[in-house]
Amino acid sequence: MTLPVRRSSSQTDRWRPFRELDDLYSELDRLMQSALGATPDGAVMPSADVVETKDGYEVEIELPGVRREDIDVELIGNELAVTGEFKERTREGLFRRRTRRVGSFDYRVTLPGEIRDSDVTASLAHGVLTVNVPKARSQSTKIKVIDSGAETS
Repeated sequence: MTLPVRRSSSQTDRWRPFRELDDLYSELDRLMQSALGATPDGAVMPSADVVETKDGYEVEIELPGVRREDIDVELIGNELAVTGEFKERTREGLFRRRTRRVGSFDYRVTLPGEIRDSDVTASLAHGVLTVNVPKARSQSTKIKVIDSGAETS
């Protein structure tokens, strides 16, 4: 049995493995972005940890290479919103591979319970933004129980 032979005079019909690998890489990157934190508007959601202590909440957000001026921290009710931009550095030469993110980021978390928004602090060190949100202190009041004097005879 003879197999059919496919002949083409066009160079565009040739199999190009490296082009197909580039296409596969692009598709996998798109899939990872959608599965691991890209928001609908294209902003990236950075990795973060939220820890509750007895006094408040500590939110640590990974923002490598981001300068303090490029970060906005806002507290709206109980929602903490951190937005900003991963900016591109000026470079010379031709990119052969790029895995760093460039563009806007948006991280939001709703904190449970009452918080003191007037004492929130934020600091940036070694590529990690740390936001401390203290809990509102409810002062306890001791209530004395009295005898109502209503005795039945």
